Amino acid sequence: MAAERQFTLLEASALFKIKYEKLSENVYNSANVLLGRCKKSYKFVGKQMQITIPQSFAGGVGSGELPKSNTAIYSEAIITAKKVYATVEIDRETIKAAMADEGSFVRATKEVVKKGVESYMRNMSRILFNDGSGQVADLSSATGIPGTSIVVPAADFKEADLEERDLLDVIENTTATGAKAKVASQNELQEVSINASTGDATLTFASSIAAATGGTTLRLAMQNSSEIGASTAALVQKDPQGIKGVLDATSGSKYNIEVKRRWKSVQKDASSASVSTDLLNEVMLKVEKNCGKSPNLIVTSYKQYEKILNLLEDQKQYTINTRAGLKSKSGADISFSGVEFMSSAGPIGIFPERFVEDDRVYFLNDNHIHIYHRPDFGWFDDDGTVFLRKATEDAYEARYGGYLECYINPCFHGVLSNLA
Repeated sequence: MAAERQFTLLEASALFKIKYEKLSENVYNSANVLLGRCKKSYKFVGKQMQITIPQSFAGGVGSGELPKSNTAIYSEAIITAKKVYATVEIDRETIKAAMADEGSFVRATKEVVKKGVESYMRNMSRILFNDGSGQVADLSSATGIPGTSIVVPAADFKEADLEERDLLDVIENTTATGAKAKVASQNELQEVSINASTGDATLTFASSIAAATGGTTLRLAMQNSSEIGASTAALVQKDPQGIKGVLDATSGSKYNIEVKRRWKSVQKDASSASVSTDLLNEVMLKVEKNCGKSPNLIVTSYKQYEKILNLLEDQKQYTINTRAGLKSKSGADISFSGVEFMSSAGPIGIFPERFVEDDRVYFLNDNHIHIYHRPDFGWFDDDGTVFLRKATEDAYEARYGGYLECYINPCFHGVLSNLA
């Protein structure tokens, strides 16, 4: 009798790609509404990308006599890629034990792959609605430091940013110079438990957080997402740009363009007022007046979404399909349901998002949010296999992700903040 044939690790890697590539891409395009709707491309090559942005009209106009011509103002938005990863560990014995047939191998690796991709998408959602800093909690007003059990006030964290088993960096912020750096002994601090039932959050860690030194405060950042730069006052933001960072900007520059009238979002401070149709209409119309196009998507926190549901009498359900072409790439068509808001351009959807702060409503145009990826985004297999042997453990590591930047033209969006 012929011996039973077992497929090799290279064959297992090929099977892994076949079974999980489309599934992973499908999840990436449906992790949240905005990820599913914004533009994506996978041909970003070269050191950086430049996008020409017109910021004025051109020519000359006048009556009576021929007017003198003038040139338009153009600025160059510069896009640079950031590295965004997820890694999963698969026990070597598990792989070997499942190599008798394809079905066993897929069953043995399915849960690990699923959790790894879900973790990546959750981090992408955090990035997309954050400010690029990588910060997940401000410990400036936290109590219990030093210690392993830290209480963080509600205003200094988003619950969606905090998950058990996250590995975090402690960032020390020197108020005198603005310098930020990892606390060397506390890299990869692990969250053990989270209790956010009372509004504030009690975070429990596997090791103790030390007190800040004189003139400094402490912050928690996603591992490796923030670090000190060459200058003592510079913070290297390794996260891609996020909606909060771009839409909140009132000075400085974004994508190498100075933040000013033609490169700035519509920003409305509600001054602790309750959400109302008047406020929603005001921001919607200001965005349309600012850029000539009305937002086609409203994204808000669950807190404000609940209030909007109570506010709007018509709560019609409708379906939005993701961008054309998704079906051909991922083998699936994805849709979302939400509540309609009647704008000057017709009905648009309102969707809740757990990564949005409780006091915020974003008015977005998904045609002007573009995620530029470098080629070969997905599971890494440059060495001929997805599985990379871990040096000190009897296990393999698989890596997912790539190099990307989120390009958000601020002129086409608005933010309503500081709601009750």
